[in-house]
Amino acid sequence: MMHSQRIAAPNQAMWTREIPFIDPVAAAARLRSLPGLAFLDSAMRHDPLGRHSIVAADPFARFRFRDGRATLDGAPVPGGPFAALRACLTPYRIEPDPENPFPGGAIGYLAYDLGAALERVAAPARRAGLTDDIALNFYDTALVIDQAAGTARLVATGFPTLEPAARQARAAARLAAFADRLGTEPAEAPGQSRKQLAWHSNFDRQGYENAVEKVRAYIRAGDIYQANIAQRFTADLPAEFDPFALYRRLRATNPATFGAYQELEGLTIASSSPERFIRLDGRHVETRPIKGTARRLDDPEADRAVAEALQANVKERAENVMIVDLLRNDLSRVCAPGSVAVPTLCGLETYANVHHLVSVVTGQLRDGLDALDLLEGTFPGGSITGAPKIRAMDIITEIEGDARELYCGAIGRIGFDGAMDTSIAIRTVFMDAHQAVLQAGGGVTLLSEPGPEYDETLAKAARVFEAFA
Repeated sequence: MMHSQRIAAPNQAMWTREIPFIDPVAAAARLRSLPGLAFLDSAMRHDPLGRHSIVAADPFARFRFRDGRATLDGAPVPGGPFAALRACLTPYRIEPDPENPFPGGAIGYLAYDLGAALERVAAPARRAGLTDDIALNFYDTALVIDQAAGTARLVATGFPTLEPAARQARAAARLAAFADRLGTEPAEAPGQSRKQLAWHSNFDRQGYENAVEKVRAYIRAGDIYQANIAQRFTADLPAEFDPFALYRRLRATNPATFGAYQELEGLTIASSSPERFIRLDGRHVETRPIKGTARRLDDPEADRAVAEALQANVKERAENVMIVDLLRNDLSRVCAPGSVAVPTLCGLETYANVHHLVSVVTGQLRDGLDALDLLEGTFPGGSITGAPKIRAMDIITEIEGDARELYCGAIGRIGFDGAMDTSIAIRTVFMDAHQAVLQAGGGVTLLSEPGPEYDETLAKAARVFEAFA
């Protein structure tokens, strides 16, 4: 098969190769035999949110932060989490190319519990230990699929080689090797028998409703305005369970703009998140908090009425506005004075199982700051903590008992060009070889009713459970 290839000038930051358009899932399947598959998947088409999908594999380095210690390929890196990460990324900085939304870079996650390394917050009573606080793999080669334009482009940087000629030679070899793999059908995977998993929660209905009442008591006492409370579901996995097959079902039952699948050492992530946490494009910052949820109905007229009622719901709008105020404050810590704006307040977005109220908060990153400063100033996302953030985080830890680990952290990419896009890790399963974990929660305000709040968590988890059945 013939491919077109653009040969870069020696001072160009990256090399690219166009290949025939390929379905993103097929691309991920064909690269899955390589280590460290990462698939950022716009399973729900939406321009611009659901336009690009990115598939990468065979990372050249692995950054981890756990128990207050950063490592690169197992070797210690001095400094706090973001200082250490910046030191590891700095040698690979390249100039942006408007034609390439992702020129290679770091893909992975920041666990919710990283917040304890950034702020003085209470420690949870229990932590399963399935996740690191940060796990990011560095990818020198990636496939960028533009679903709107119908194009597929391989991008290679030649890293970790830094000498120009050797770097260009490595990039050319990587482009050729990935193009060959993507042009070859993988062996058919054996069929997998599916059975209903036995999910167990750390809350029963009464326990969760009591938790809602406890949050309302804190609100009446003046501690907080709201807090996000979640239940944690766990299930044992059968032998020979195929997490990629699960993800394929998940994206079919619950397509989302910020889907993700990643295979790490001993941990696999399958996510169908609808919520952007934070994006940096040049100096432009955007966050899209979700607050306000209603279960969809089969009857179109009734479903439309549910959506209209959600937009008019005083409690849901108040909750959304409070989080918008929190995020405006978070962004003002790192954005230029006067640049923070709210172009959309309580807009309606519709997904397979639910309607959501979504706001958009934007700003311009201050000169001298970068994507890691932006993360450090805003993590974890205010939409999944509460307000005020630090006190809400302490109350969450007290009530939930279990560490959230990946849930309500962030999943996404930090490009070697300095750009970043991350989602909030909701509607997200993380698994080792033996156990799957799924969490679902909601924001609690003084106007919350315990029964409906519990039902909302089940509505959010329902389509994920379906993917396992």
